[in-house]
Amino acid sequence: MTIESSTQPTSTTGAGFPSDAGSDCLPEESPGISPGIRSLFLAGPFLQLLDPATGEMSGDARAPFDTLIKHFEAQGLSVHNAHRREAWGAELMRPEVCTRIDQEEIRKADAFVALPGFPASPGTHIELGWASAFGKPIVLLLERDRQYTFLVQGLHTVATVEYVVHTDIADALPAVDRALHRAVTRHREAARGH
Repeated sequence: MTIESSTQPTSTTGAGFPSDAGSDCLPEESPGISPGIRSLFLAGPFLQLLDPATGEMSGDARAPFDTLIKHFEAQGLSVHNAHRREAWGAELMRPEVCTRIDQEEIRKADAFVALPGFPASPGTHIELGWASAFGKPIVLLLERDRQYTFLVQGLHTVATVEYVVHTDIADALPAVDRALHRAVTRHREAARGH
């Protein structure tokens, strides 16, 4: 496990994790997404981000997802994301429909990337459980100076997880790429060893 900070390396992560962020913050250039990875599932809070007046996500709430989707798709990846699929809240699916779709898309994806949410998003945490149970390489994007659940903090002990602590998703994209590359590489190495 590596905890990468999207800013200058520091002695603490601000997220309640052991501090080993400094060593992998360099180099600045991203290695790019690992060859062979074609798809990922991007998860994050949804219902708690809907504006009660409009029933849709505001531009500010959408921004991190838009940024990540555009970034990954520009690299040729297929990105499954419930927020976009459900028109940012305008076309919410029934629970029995979206649950099956999300579980199947996570099963088919080559990797899983998530913003766990603060406060914790129950739906995202269920998806995170599926991803770890399906043995997917996982990248968790954690906001600096937030506390996350113990199971998020300890997930790397039972799954292939890389953490990126950030203050701004757009600034963290190179760190996200490095973390995804590491997670996929570690996952493949572990699969070869079995």
